[in-house]
Amino acid sequence: MASSAIEDILESSLNLEERLLQEGYNEGYNDGLASGKEEGREVGLKVGFEVGEELGFYKGCVEVWKAAFEICPDGFSARVQRNVKQMAELIERYPILEPENEGVQDLMDALRTKFKAVSAMLSVRLGYQGFPGLKGEDKAGF
Repeated sequence: MASSAIEDILESSLNLEERLLQEGYNEGYNDGLASGKEEGREVGLKVGFEVGEELGFYKGCVEVWKAAFEICPDGFSARVQRNVKQMAELIERYPILEPENEGVQDLMDALRTKFKAVSAMLSVRLGYQGFPGLKGEDKAGF
């Protein structure tokens, strides 16, 4: 009977360790799940804001350039006007309400490339505080 009691004590201590390990894992998993959702939300808001800011910047540039074309249609080459029109089409095609769309990055890359081409054709250097690639440089110039 004494050996049976000793076996029960050993078995209960082994079960205790396994049970506490499982409880700790479950608590950690649930805490990680909650903090992961919150962190994901914060990152999503930040990235979404940055994308919206960049798209808005490009949209503003396109609108200003279109207004300039109307005021002085002969002052800009057909190539510049065509590229600005293509930028406007890229902006319109951007799936703002579909963040999981796999073509988002390709569209943004195409828009950035088109913007650089138009800026070079017009000999302007434009940017804003969060603009990619203009850290610490002059933000606007002609």
